[in-house]
Amino acid sequence: MKIIEYNEKYRCQIIDLILHIQNNEAKINLTIEEQPDLLDVPSYYNKNGGSFWIAVDDEEVIGTLAFMNYGNNNAVLKKFFVRADLRNKKIGLALYQTAISYLKENGYKKVLLDTPSVAKASHHFYEKAGFKRIEKSEIPFHYDYPDRDSYLYLLKL
Repeated sequence: MKIIEYNEKYRCQIIDLILHIQNNEAKINLTIEEQPDLLDVPSYYNKNGGSFWIAVDDEEVIGTLAFMNYGNNNAVLKKFFVRADLRNKKIGLALYQTAISYLKENGYKKVLLDTPSVAKASHHFYEKAGFKRIEKSEIPFHYDYPDRDSYLYLLKL
């Protein structure tokens, strides 16, 4: 397994993995049309100083994690997914450590994320990693998110 920055050749695999987890596992019913960032990762992530990493094993995408730059040393984690049969194999941890190391090295101070309320395992992971659950009124910068029964988490680096 290796973690690499976004490569267009993996776009279809990334989309398939994310939609499968969102819709078949989490049952949150998001369409690709509601996620235009997946159709143009460079414009949504890299162009504004963000990044998008993928975990690849034998040319197969097995995980993703991205962040968007929100200015003033603020970031929002996005698209954190690992294939179901490979969870608890430290792939998510490797993706997370890659992102957090990058954010620290580049002077980011606050990291926000939103996650579906049904994603109990994700909540446990974030809390163990030091994220604190917050209310919408506590978001420290302007952030529009799809309010789909989501929880918000904040990490101060």
